[in-house]
Amino acid sequence: MNKAIRSSTLTRTRLIEGASQVFASLGVQGATTREIARVAGVNEVTLFRHFASKEQLLGAVIKNALALQTEALAHPQAWTQDLKIDLIRYGHLYNTMLEAQEDLIRTFIGEAKRHPEAAKQVIQEAAKPLGEKLVAYLQSSQKRGTVRADIDLFSAVDMFKGMLLAGMLCRSANCTQGSYSCEDYIETCVDIFVCGISATALSVVNTAVSHTQETTALAIATE
Repeated sequence: MNKAIRSSTLTRTRLIEGASQVFASLGVQGATTREIARVAGVNEVTLFRHFASKEQLLGAVIKNALALQTEALAHPQAWTQDLKIDLIRYGHLYNTMLEAQEDLIRTFIGEAKRHPEAAKQVIQEAAKPLGEKLVAYLQSSQKRGTVRADIDLFSAVDMFKGMLLAGMLCRSANCTQGSYSCEDYIETCVDIFVCGISATALSVVNTAVSHTQETTALAIATE
């Protein structure tokens, strides 16, 4: 890498880091390119050489926050095909991102209704790849018959990520009940989630229901 490219890369990194700080403290609407440039230690002209708009910079901030987790899940060989093992790994990766970006996440949640449509679209598109990795994995599990075919995987994944988000927010605000650890919470989320989507669990439930119905019918017939 030559000096010019290295300098450009460092400047881009500083802009993304500066933007992350400003978005976290001022929100999407309150953040200005002038303030971002100031925090990054560059002038506004330099900022616009790298990013055409504040929204484009917002997308880069979110993609950067998710980059390590997305990359870790990008390779099929990384999955063991054991639902519980793989989802616990995903849960820990996702939780690491949540904890590292807590201030930014709380800001986005707090002002979500005030986001301009352009910013909402940027946030959604930037965050999409990480969720898609898990949806793709569960789709392959459906084909193997280990995940229920009747499950809407997009809503299921949103629910799973929502449980992890709620756990991080509660822990950081010290409003949890009991003395369980982060690891305990993630494993409990996975246990509940796997029980809900597992084809094996559904088969057991259907067998139990069928047995109960047969027993009830037999009891009525012998009365």
